[in-house]
Amino acid sequence: MHTNNQLKEMVRQKYSEIALQEKSVNQSSCCGSGSCSTDVYNIMNDDYSNLEGYNADADLGLGCGLPTQYARIKKGDVVVDLGSGAGNDCFVARAQTGETGKVIGIDFTPAMIDKARTNAEKLGYHNVEFRQGDIEKMPLNDNIADVIVSNCVLNLVPNKDAVIKEIYRTLKPGGHFSISDIVLSGELPRAIQRAAEMYAGCVSGAIQKQDYIELIKQNGFANITVQKEKLIVVPDDILKDYLTAEEIAEFKNSGTGIYSVTVYAEKPGAKETGSVQPKEEKAACCGPECCN
Repeated sequence: MHTNNQLKEMVRQKYSEIALQEKSVNQSSCCGSGSCSTDVYNIMNDDYSNLEGYNADADLGLGCGLPTQYARIKKGDVVVDLGSGAGNDCFVARAQTGETGKVIGIDFTPAMIDKARTNAEKLGYHNVEFRQGDIEKMPLNDNIADVIVSNCVLNLVPNKDAVIKEIYRTLKPGGHFSISDIVLSGELPRAIQRAAEMYAGCVSGAIQKQDYIELIKQNGFANITVQKEKLIVVPDDILKDYLTAEEIAEFKNSGTGIYSVTVYAEKPGAKETGSVQPKEEKAACCGPECCN
């Protein structure tokens, strides 16, 4: 059994390799795990190419949804992308929030941060920045983000509860998130659960869909909505690296499902309108005799 730190280091090493390999290799594998299929499969990722702000150099083919498409980003918003990779979702978010907004990408892997910063410099974006950090303990102040997005990342994190708590901490009251992730319905075969490659490939680190939603609810979020859901089919020529032919047949007949979901939720509270109330007016309405 791997410890949380061992799992994190596995992911860091694997995604350092991914940052340096061709997109075609990433797309033909399971979230870039390197378990290449003999046919070209886009196993999990969706097509970004029609979205405003899309940049091909920043798209490594590692996602499992289009969270920025569903994130309800407005002009001037501060947007944070968890597991920002080469910057793909950040640049799409930047097209929506505009020059008056700000986009912050956070990634665990130095090679990804370097790649994202290079892409931002090429594009001349001055309101997009990338910070290296662990999303279980984000390098962000409290109540900073209007919107948080993430694409196929939380399933890689051992302590998902810590990440959800950090999302709550860093969102402004009234802010919201839209996160695409991998979840399960039913139990994966033990061989897949133990496989390091499949963990770094987004599958064996996934939890049950109902547990995922409940975790969000337990951490105080409201208006939780599944915005999109799709079944993920892993090709046999990837599964055969982990399972026998009989085990593959049993797995397919088990009713177990691997799903990509995009989940939306809000942090309770009223958003600031942008106008600052004078201090004396605030003080005048603080006693027990008023504001009842």
